Amino acid sequence: MKDTPLLSVRGLTKRFGGLVAVKNIGFDIRPGEILGLIGPNGSGKSTVMKLIMGIERPNAGSVKVDGVEMAGWAPHRIARAGVGIVFQHSRPLHRQTVLEHIKLALLPDSLVKLAAEPHVHQRAREIAERVGLAAVMHRHPATLPFADLRRMEMAKAIARDPKVVLVDEPFAGLTVDESGAFSELIRGFRDEGRAVLLVDHNVKSLSALADRVLAMYLGEYVAEGTAEEVMRNETVRRVYLGGKLELHQRTSDAANAKPTILEVSDVRVLYDKACALDGVSLQVREGEFVSVVGLNGAGKTTLFNALSGLVPYKGTIRFDGRDLRGMSGAAISRAGLVQCPETRELFGDMTVRENLDLGGYHVSDSVRTQRLAWLFELFPILESRQNQTARTLSGGEQQMLAIARALMTQPKLLILDEPTLGLAPVILEQLSKALDALQKSTPITVLLGEQNVRFALPHADRVYVLEHARIIWEGSAPRFEQEMGRGFLEAVPPRDPNGMPLVNQG
Repeated sequence: MKDTPLLSVRGLTKRFGGLVAVKNIGFDIRPGEILGLIGPNGSGKSTVMKLIMGIERPNAGSVKVDGVEMAGWAPHRIARAGVGIVFQHSRPLHRQTVLEHIKLALLPDSLVKLAAEPHVHQRAREIAERVGLAAVMHRHPATLPFADLRRMEMAKAIARDPKVVLVDEPFAGLTVDESGAFSELIRGFRDEGRAVLLVDHNVKSLSALADRVLAMYLGEYVAEGTAEEVMRNETVRRVYLGGKLELHQRTSDAANAKPTILEVSDVRVLYDKACALDGVSLQVREGEFVSVVGLNGAGKTTLFNALSGLVPYKGTIRFDGRDLRGMSGAAISRAGLVQCPETRELFGDMTVRENLDLGGYHVSDSVRTQRLAWLFELFPILESRQNQTARTLSGGEQQMLAIARALMTQPKLLILDEPTLGLAPVILEQLSKALDALQKSTPITVLLGEQNVRFALPHADRVYVLEHARIIWEGSAPRFEQEMGRGFLEAVPPRDPNGMPLVNQG
């Protein structure tokens, strides 16, 4: 590997109004090197990639490719200078075949030479074979599965023969086997001496590929080094896991004797052609607190949206003895399965009290009054904010309001999707105390989806680990600490002879 960087970034900064999306980011990537860029949602990873490619213009900073300053150039100039990008979402020309897409990428950027040389056809076939598209090279994009569309994007990047390759979320929506094939293609870029910048939510797959890893959080640099060094960094672990695990021993014998209120069997969800859930099965008993933990992009929100009737699915979901297939989201909510979404979905111009009253519109005035009094004990700040519009609340207060509104509906099973997202530690402590009070004072069943393990585990009777659209582990919270722990981020789970993760039962 040469010492001179192919890509050199210094002081890269991007503002969107008052928001600083990227702040003073810098790194080098040398020929034959893969740099992995990691961080939770909103960290600025994709913005960095867009700034390098010219899709966004930086407010400050330098981007040099093979020593040439390119910051602020138009994307087509940057592409001609030797930078290629493999987009997460394919936007193909639907009338052209796969082979024709690759041939178009091989053509020179010249209006006077639109016809391909004889060797171009042969080169396009070679590239199609290299990325695993030989059997479908004469088909049109609309007939291809999601993984083949991603392969076509990879083929187009190879055809441009770039010095620097930017790869955005290569493993999103892919099965384990498909991810392995894509890893080999990305290693091929390194073997050819290209500089590769790899961005993905799947920390484990990225870490297995990258020579170095750079971690970002809220637009800023956190740590850089080998994958092992970065994953040991206390700030990185706090960002992903929430810090040291503190578990409260829960007695599960009573819960084990109760009937199952939710049963999910072999559920599969596709977004267009991307596999978002792949054969997920789980169960929740009445009165249990069950945590589904997983990194961003693992499929937690998709699972909850399937339970809530918001996305079509294959498989079976039974709640309180009823098959939910064909039921609308409203009917499922009325049946007692209520989701508090990651996006909160508050009515911003309505007051706190009005948002809460909407949640309890179907109950009598006396019951609504009792519920409000109970919720104000659970979240005291909401009582003093009753006449304040929801959009003027802080992020933590909005999250409390979203949970309180969901509780006003008197759910039998409450789904909480990433309630800690973007919240300060002091707010997390308040939410944790509220959940503890909820467990002790009500029979409500809770299904929590979280990346923050420190928040998810203390109250949990049982834990499921969702990774890459599949459940890879289940057991008690103490067992999670013993068996998963540090490996939640960096260990590769055991696999069967076919390469599929083995699920631990416990």
